[in-house]
Amino acid sequence: MPLSEEEQRVLREIERSFYENDPDFAHDVGSRTIWKDAGRNVKWGVVGFVVGLAFLLATFASVHPILGFVGFLVMLGCTFVIERNLRRMGKAGLRSFSDTMRARGVTDVLGDTRRRLRDRFNREG
Repeated sequence: MPLSEEEQRVLREIERSFYENDPDFAHDVGSRTIWKDAGRNVKWGVVGFVVGLAFLLATFASVHPILGFVGFLVMLGCTFVIERNLRRMGKAGLRSFSDTMRARGVTDVLGDTRRRLRDRFNREG
């Protein structure tokens, strides 16, 4: 059922007021999509999985098996995060995400993450 003229006018007024009062938040809401958020979470899940794997390999045999198990738990948690976000993205979002990864290349996608992490740690250190 379409909106009446009065309802459309009120809706436009609310939207205009929203953009005038808080333009940054309005821009953030307008530019954010479920695919961007889920894609970012998948990327961080993959990074966490690799870190957990490295921790598992580094500590399981040489330090203590319990610490290796912690690395396994990190990997398991990251796998759940990746799976949940891939389901949120759905087939269309996954196809878009994989096309972007192919077009930009994995090093470009992870390179931005590496740069931000490096900048963050350099700033704090």
